[in-house]
Amino acid sequence: MKKLKSGMKSTGNKISRTSTIFRRLKRSYPDAITALQYQSALDLLVSTILSAQCTDERVNKVTKDLFLKYKIAKDYADANPLLFEQEIKSTGFYHNKAKYIINCCKVLTNKFGGNVPDSMIDLVQLPGVGRKTANVILGNYFNKPEGIVVDTHVKRLSERLGLTSQSDPEKIEADLMKIIPRKDWILAGSLLILHGRQICQARKPKCGDCVINDLCPSVNDT
Repeated sequence: MKKLKSGMKSTGNKISRTSTIFRRLKRSYPDAITALQYQSALDLLVSTILSAQCTDERVNKVTKDLFLKYKIAKDYADANPLLFEQEIKSTGFYHNKAKYIINCCKVLTNKFGGNVPDSMIDLVQLPGVGRKTANVILGNYFNKPEGIVVDTHVKRLSERLGLTSQSDPEKIEADLMKIIPRKDWILAGSLLILHGRQICQARKPKCGDCVINDLCPSVNDT
């Protein structure tokens, strides 16, 4: 019984600390949204696939022209693979990205009437779409908090802040969903991503400039 109470207290403390962390991050980043530029769910889907191992700034430069040419899912589905690879080449890993986008849009055209579905179960069936990409689309376009985006920044900060002891993105997401209110699931990913880019960087985190350094068990460790 004592162990149960201790565990409950520990969980309660983590939830309280997490609440304070995100309250401060909200103040620091009042306009936290994805930096990807899009007009439609399809635009966001394509941009998110292209953003793997690539900066949002680079993706936005590529999609500025891409979205003028490819307006609906069938446009991508019918694209010439070799030409499309060249059009997205500067985002890196363009062979796989081209394959994913073209095949994804074939499924959208044949199975979903060309529309991007608004459910997790349907999105993760699409080629090149995992939970991270699905969460980006559901949260940022459909405003549906089905989960929390876990990219490299969220993974790094979650570990450094002691919000998880896991290393697998889906397990990290599950841990975060237990201690962050559902109403904040969409915003949580964006806040951690922005803080990871600007302050808690991979190689040289700016601990002295961090608004949550007193709540971080890893402060000055890296």
